[in-house]
Amino acid sequence: MNKNRLYSALALLCAVPALHAQPQDGPPAAPSLSAPAASSAAALPQEAAKELSALISADSEATLSAQMPGKIRRVHYAIGQNFGAGATLVEFDCAEAQARLEAQQAEYLGARETHLAKLKLQGLGAAGELEVTLAAAATEKAKSMIRQQEAQIAYCRIKAPYAGRVVRLKAREAENVNINQPVMEIVAQAKRKAVVHVPSSWSARLKPGQPFKIRVNDTGKEYPVKLARLNGRVDGVSQSLEIEAQFTGKTDDLLPGMIGQAVFPDSVTKGN
Repeated sequence: MNKNRLYSALALLCAVPALHAQPQDGPPAAPSLSAPAASSAAALPQEAAKELSALISADSEATLSAQMPGKIRRVHYAIGQNFGAGATLVEFDCAEAQARLEAQQAEYLGARETHLAKLKLQGLGAAGELEVTLAAAATEKAKSMIRQQEAQIAYCRIKAPYAGRVVRLKAREAENVNINQPVMEIVAQAKRKAVVHVPSSWSARLKPGQPFKIRVNDTGKEYPVKLARLNGRVDGVSQSLEIEAQFTGKTDDLLPGMIGQAVFPDSVTKGN
């Protein structure tokens, strides 16, 4: 029994150096694929910097809403049609509002004639100062009601704030809409801009007015642009900075929503 214990102890002592010998040989060799993976990871930022996506958008765009409840009488422009600044885009049925305006105009005429008559009577000593004052106040009140109704009549037409194009209709002719209900979406026709997300490390090398180019596959052309503004905050997840660029040449063939590639000079991408 004692011999068996002795043999077990000796076997254990012989195994201890073997157990300690393994760490002295160093950590296991890294897989052969780790080196190419590391080089690919190092090359990724440079590769990404060559092809930075640029989103083409309108310099101005808006969703026009109804400023009064009522029935749409006519939509003057369809999707894709161009319009000029100040053009009537949507017209409402305002027969009732027009009738109220005409009634208030008639009330104003009556109040004005009453005021003039009171002034004449005052000159003859047949009307007092209070009567003349009250008649003048009634005339001014009727005039203000006309101005208020004229403002309401102006809401019967939705006019274009600038020259542009219709991109979406949210209401149709003969539909009844509520106040503040969206009716139409428009984009400005004159100017285009591009939004690009660049590596945050470029921020020190990017300045407003700096020129670069946008290549758009849909048209097969390159367009000159200049840096207009930089976002004041870096995205914490992607470590990218959003910038906006203004096109400096003709953009008649560019539509909002197109995707292009931003082409920057080496002084930006390589930091020279």
